[in-house]
Formats: sequence, structure tokens, C-alpha cells
Amino acid sequence: MGSFSNYLELEVLDHILGGGDYSRPATVYIGLWTAALSDTSTGSSANEVSGGSYARKSVTNNSTNWPAAAAGAKANGTAITFVTATGSWGTVTYFAVLDAATAGNILGWGALTQSKTIGSGDTASFAVGDLDVTLN
Repeated sequence: MGSFSNYLELEVLDHILGGGDYSRPATVYIGLWTAALSDTSTGSSANEVSGGSYARKSVTNNSTNWPAAAAGAKANGTAITFVTATGSWGTVTYFAVLDAATAGNILGWGALTQSKTIGSGDTASFAVGDLDVTLN
């Protein structure tokens, strides 16, 4: 994941240093975008894939799906597989981890290593260990 969103950065800072406690979501949602995201992007940002049966992929936020961090990184412990597209989703270039199935807050985002055109009949997925999260 390229970056935490401004929203999550503020939540973490407040949690650690005298602000309100941040409660991690029980479920996170992986979304796909056809244009660049930034730290100020939200769950309502333009250019999220739409149509063709697209929906954000829900992932229970537990240690099976997100095993313990090691060597400064954390990665998905299970495959993240979207529904099969029933129409064109366009060329996907970015992904985000969000706290809601629609709209909501982007927690973090990143550019795909390689863009991928998703057409009718294709199934987008992240294999085990392919969605990486790091902090520096």
C-alpha cells in the first residue's frame, strides 16, 4: 500500500498521543480505481470502478486475513477475489483499503505494480501476500 490516507494518519496520531481512541473496523473493503488516488482521497473519490457487477471486496479484519506484521510489512494472508466482471471495469491502476462498502473513508491506498484491464468475464484478485502494507 503506497500511503495511509490523511484520515487514518490523524486517527492514529490522536490514538497514540492524547486524542480519542481509534477502533479498527471489523471489516475492511478493497476497492479498485482507474485513476490516481492521493492522501486526501475519500471513499467517494471519482474514478472508482463501477458497473459490470463491481462491488468492493469485503475482508474480515482478523489475523487470518491479515497475519502479524514482520520485517516492517504486513500482507494479506488469504486471496482477495472480486466477483467476475459482467462488463468492462476499465484499466485498473490503483486500489484502496476502506472502512465501508460504499463511500466511507479510505484508510490507505496504492498503485498497482502493473495496471490491469478488466473486461467482461475477468476476475480481479490479489493472491496471498500480494497486497502489501508498510510503514516507514
